Order: sequence, then structure tokens, then C-alpha cells
Amino acid sequence: MRRTTSRALAATALLLLLAGCGGESAPSASTRPSDTTSASGKPSATPSRSTGCADQVRLTSADAGKTVCLKRGGELRLTLDGTKSRPWEPVRASGHALTAINAGIVLQPGDATAAYRAAATGTVHLTSSRPLCAQPSSPGGVSCKGIQEFLVTVRIG
Repeated sequence: MRRTTSRALAATALLLLLAGCGGESAPSASTRPSDTTSASGKPSATPSRSTGCADQVRLTSADAGKTVCLKRGGELRLTLDGTKSRPWEPVRASGHALTAINAGIVLQPGDATAAYRAAATGTVHLTSSRPLCAQPSSPGGVSCKGIQEFLVTVRIG
């Protein structure tokens, strides 16, 4: 009975530890950084052993709605793949905990990229949007008023 209770407590403690920062689980000590992937299947984070937050985070539109934890001094890169007829608006960051850094060159019309360094602890929301439907190519063409929203919450710790 005591052994079962100890295992249950250990499992509960592990779950709480993995819940960590913002609901995203931190990889275990045996997980290599290249094994951490985003919803898109691409590498997304290099976790820090000391805080459980990532040293580097890469985000795509597949990460919309997520909360990520970034170590202070770490870097975040965001790429939103759009099209000429459904372009992403430039990425906006709320607050002052992230400092913009060089994101590189956007190669495709409609894409949006951003890169930040975590300058201070806090919470930042990264947002963008784009039309849900292609814009009409001629005046009077059929269009819709739908908007695809992108929002990611970044906790810096």
C-alpha cells in the first residue's frame, strides 16, 4: 500500500513539474533539443535545464493558441507562411519583455516573420491575422469578411 501511494505521489509530482511554465511540458533530461517539436513537426525549442523554459523557440501558424516559455536572454523566431492573396499582417508584440532582432528576409509575398530576444521577465502576446478567403482579383468580385487570427502567449522566465 505504501509503495503504491509513493508511486502515485511521484507521478503527480512529475506531472506538476512537467506542467511547468504555461502548460507546455518541458522535455525530460534525456530528451535531446532536436527531439522537441511543434505541432507542425518542426523543431521548436531548446529547453534550459535550470528553468524549464526554452533557450530558443521556433513558431509557425500551427502553434496558434499555444503558450510557450522562453528563458530570459533566449531567442524566439516566428514564420507565418501566407500567400499573395491571403497575406499575414506584420507580427505585433504586446509589452516590453521581448526585444526585436533581425528576422532575416521574407522571401514569399504574404509571409510574415519576426524574431525576438527575451529581454526581461514577463508575458507577451504575439499576434497577427490574415483574410480567411482570397481577396477578389477584380473590383466587385466575391469575397468573404472572415479573418484567421494568430495569437501565441510567451512567458519569459
